[in-house]
Amino acid sequence: MTNNVAQPAISVSGLRKSFDDKVVLDGIDLHVPQGTIFSLLGANGAGKTTTVKILSTLIAASGGRAEVAGHDVASEPDSVRAAIGVTGQFSAVDNLLTGEENLRLMADLNHLSKKDGKRAADDLLERFDLTEAARKPASTYSGGMRRRLDLAMTLVGSPRVIFLDEPTTGLDPRSRREMWQIVRELVAAGVTIFLTTQYLDEADELADRIAVLEGGRLVAEGTPEELKRRIPGGHVRLQFTEASGYRTAQRVLGRAAHSDGDALALRVPNDGSLRSLKELLDHLDRESIAVDGFSVHTPDLDDVFLALTGDSDDEKVTAQ
Repeated sequence: MTNNVAQPAISVSGLRKSFDDKVVLDGIDLHVPQGTIFSLLGANGAGKTTTVKILSTLIAASGGRAEVAGHDVASEPDSVRAAIGVTGQFSAVDNLLTGEENLRLMADLNHLSKKDGKRAADDLLERFDLTEAARKPASTYSGGMRRRLDLAMTLVGSPRVIFLDEPTTGLDPRSRREMWQIVRELVAAGVTIFLTTQYLDEADELADRIAVLEGGRLVAEGTPEELKRRIPGGHVRLQFTEASGYRTAQRVLGRAAHSDGDALALRVPNDGSLRSLKELLDHLDRESIAVDGFSVHTPDLDDVFLALTGDSDDEKVTAQ
């Protein structure tokens, strides 16, 4: 993961969207630095795809302001489109064309010359490990190959910002990890990724920052570790080999320490931050308590998601 702190690639203030009397986005604010991966999480119907559609100029907002790559999505849509790429939930690959033909078609749509279009297609086929299948119909490709081709098509126009909407849905574990590596390489080259996903391990693995959307509002934002520390349940497990050390630690830590199902292990509530860990270890050191091993256990993004979101069935609308 990256820590780029450059000017924002995406800036959103008070963004709102309604369909008739149904409020889908209710004043959200976002700030995505260049060359980072930003992940938007939310239950079905929370407004993730609507957000992507607004930021990629596919639909208009009902209120608020949004800029992508320095351009206003409402007043400069053509400039936004020239700077972005979008890989949606469903593949844009034409099954009747070969992989090479799909890429050459995208080159034509991006007004590249025949020579530049061929060069771009050849480079992308090699980059995405599709050279051997280049002249085979896309209908013969596996799910992972189709997804790689779909993303390669997005890159023909050299976008600075890419919206990935559920990019690995339906892929097997190996294909998912291949896609993750491609995403990391894009970001290392300076591209900004706006990722929506329902795979929480994917957001945890890739994202520099995560925002959680619930009922059209952002209910939390931060790094994966920051979000995990907000949820109760984190603890440190202390392991002892001597019963005397175990009993002394239990006495010193008092009610904060609980047996962890092992005769010589204690569970101590802790948010996993460096400061709180240091305080605990310093406390044990002052009391000359020898700990033979310890491990930090923090809630995962599943815990975060379940704690911050509820059932959204009554919030679903077709446009999302």
